[in-house]
Amino acid sequence: MAGSSLSLLDAALKAVKLCEAGGAEGEAYLSRTRTVSAAIENDQIVKAKTVWEEGLGLRVSLQGRIGFSYTNRLNMESLRETVRKALKLAKASPPDRQWKGFPPSKACQKTLETYDGRVAEAEVETAVDLASEMLESPLSLDRRVKASEGAVNLTYTKRVLANSPGVEVEDEGTWAGCYLEALAREGSSTTPACFEFNFSRMLKLNVAEVGRKAAELALSALGAGKTEGGRTAVILGQPALLSILSYTLVPALKADNVQRGRSPLKGRIGEKVFSPLLTLVDDGLLEGGLNTSSFDDEGVPSQRTPLIDRGVLIGFLYDHYRASKEEVESTGNAVRPASYASTPVIEPSNLVVKPSSLSPEGLLAETGRGFYVPYVQGAHSSNPESGEFSVVAAPVWLVEKGSLARPVRSIMLAGTVYGLLENLSGLASNVRAFGSLVAPWVSVEEVRVIGG
Repeated sequence: MAGSSLSLLDAALKAVKLCEAGGAEGEAYLSRTRTVSAAIENDQIVKAKTVWEEGLGLRVSLQGRIGFSYTNRLNMESLRETVRKALKLAKASPPDRQWKGFPPSKACQKTLETYDGRVAEAEVETAVDLASEMLESPLSLDRRVKASEGAVNLTYTKRVLANSPGVEVEDEGTWAGCYLEALAREGSSTTPACFEFNFSRMLKLNVAEVGRKAAELALSALGAGKTEGGRTAVILGQPALLSILSYTLVPALKADNVQRGRSPLKGRIGEKVFSPLLTLVDDGLLEGGLNTSSFDDEGVPSQRTPLIDRGVLIGFLYDHYRASKEEVESTGNAVRPASYASTPVIEPSNLVVKPSSLSPEGLLAETGRGFYVPYVQGAHSSNPESGEFSVVAAPVWLVEKGSLARPVRSIMLAGTVYGLLENLSGLASNVRAFGSLVAPWVSVEEVRVIGG
């Protein structure tokens, strides 16, 4: 990036040495990100831009007293000031008796399909061309369709981490993503926004298909009626499944919540807790995974971590600090939610749900009668300690006689994630990556549905 006087690795090593000169151990995390994007609103491209961002996040340990500071200027003057602030905060902090230092250096595996030079070097015109192609499909398909919102993003990131125990790692990654929200209008009736997406680490987006599918989904949502509630089968699409799991099951699988007694899964390793149809793995090395990297945001090597095997709880997600408390190995799940400007927390990488060989049509046929729910709203209000959720789904499609019969305005789904996953009745083969989830459609029996 123009204006930087130090490379990322130079800045990391110098920051660590400055910490050590101040009598402390240091950990320097640096990132540099370039994103070219094009945004869509109301049937047109409204904005296209290139954004650069880089910075340093610095943690210091002064005899177990932890301080943190960050900067977005990589020159010696800024490094010295950042170290000074971190040391000052450490001196003012109480000692953490459970702190056992920063992670040691370990060999990292090379990742596959996580870098594409075409994405790294893409200009804003590429994003505009892709966004234009994505718009063309819905606008030419049917005059009733409106593209309400969408975007194309092409991102390159370089990460570097160094610490006093000897970690010195760096990697590069790229991401290409697009999404489109479309709605359909007929007379005085307007459908809810229907969402379609495509995300990859490589420049292989099928933007025309995204536009077409979003439009077709919106058209199929026209004429939605009301429906009765009750306990019935529900097929969840990937966005809906991720929304529910992110605020209910995922918190229960994090070691910090387990250690604090805030997880219903505490003390249940080796027990059958869900349907035997469910096998869940967190795979930080998944080929082409959206969150795949050779190391986590503490420099710990990424790995494949079994969590649930045929319904049996196998393990939890750890960062280095929580793993040290139990004298186990970190699973490589330290993530900085605001990049260099934040300290690590525990998050999954690629949560992979093992699919079946059943087609989506086959899953619909097995379901017989119920609802197809592609996405939900309100999952953020779920209770992570009990797993309770209450979400609104709109639009929704009624499943009758094994096929999508007609659209429904909206329904509400309520229950607990533990009841939901105990009643898992089927999985399809249509695996897609969305956020941290890599999963197919799943069907669940006896879901409490409130009609709308």
